[in-house]
Amino acid sequence: MRNVLVTGTAGFIGFHLSNRLLKEGYKVVGLDNINDYYDVNLKYGRLTESAINKKLIEYNKLVESDKYENYKFIKLNLEDQDNINHLFKTEKFDLVVNLAAQAGVRYSLKNPHAYVNSNIVGFTNILEACRYNSIKHLVYASSSSVYGLNKKMPFSTSDNVDHPISLYAASKKSNELMAHTYSHLYNIPTTGLRFFTVYGPWGRPDMALFLFTKAILEGKPIDIYNYGNMQRDFTYIDDIVEGVVRVLENLPKGKKSIKDPSVSIAPYKIYNIGNNAPVMLNDFIEAIENSLGKKAEKNLMPIQPGDVEKTWADVTGLIADLEYKPITDINHGVKKFIKWYKSFYNLN
Repeated sequence: MRNVLVTGTAGFIGFHLSNRLLKEGYKVVGLDNINDYYDVNLKYGRLTESAINKKLIEYNKLVESDKYENYKFIKLNLEDQDNINHLFKTEKFDLVVNLAAQAGVRYSLKNPHAYVNSNIVGFTNILEACRYNSIKHLVYASSSSVYGLNKKMPFSTSDNVDHPISLYAASKKSNELMAHTYSHLYNIPTTGLRFFTVYGPWGRPDMALFLFTKAILEGKPIDIYNYGNMQRDFTYIDDIVEGVVRVLENLPKGKKSIKDPSVSIAPYKIYNIGNNAPVMLNDFIEAIENSLGKKAEKNLMPIQPGDVEKTWADVTGLIADLEYKPITDINHGVKKFIKWYKSFYNLN
């Protein structure tokens, strides 16, 4: 039974990934600091869904699931180097999936230190722990935000990404550089995943689908940035999880350069995980309206600092290496989210 650490397991993607791995027979330790960036009741709700007793959660204490005998949860900060090292030594992980991070482009304009602490210092601690504990593969979340002001479409992992336009994006690009360094120096297989606008049940309240659904149901106007001239490569959560699971056991291989055999190529890889089908913001809103049976009141606004007008994932690498491509239609995904939203908030 493979022993996996999943950080950010009280978060959106981490919650879904942990449950998928548990159902497939992995042994999982979930880690999260349960910060108050957004409603902690939603985070505890995810943990409760995995049968982690909220009353038993204490800092740096492992809590066993009442549903999965192969699942334990620990509340811990990535920045806590001593306790991170202790966790790695005692649990003896085979694989690590680092999804814990301070998320959000716009929030990075208000609280930059949160991104440095979690995304830079915390990721360094994960890399060091992997280095000293013989981790077979580190998979970590990057972001489509790293493409910044790139104009060439679709975004390819071979593109230059040296022009991020938010600290969040810069921190994710930093993670990729740091991972490459550790892969090169210590032969640690690492794979970075550039996620494209993930949505679905149990999603984050600061994301557009959640915000729009809540406002429309409450009869409040929704803020539409760049006057609606935005496109996003919306990717359904189940498609993201499928991609992560396939990547996890597909270790990148280190090798010698063909051009110069004295040069080693690190066991390092980057993939885009996106739907490869950008959707206009107005079409996305229409899908929400159709699912709710209610029209939105629109408040048109200029684009916000740090936002990009369009994202579009080139997933040829994912197809070539893993024979996989996300396929969920936006209308189907939105319906699944709204069904969950109404159930979770007792709106039926």
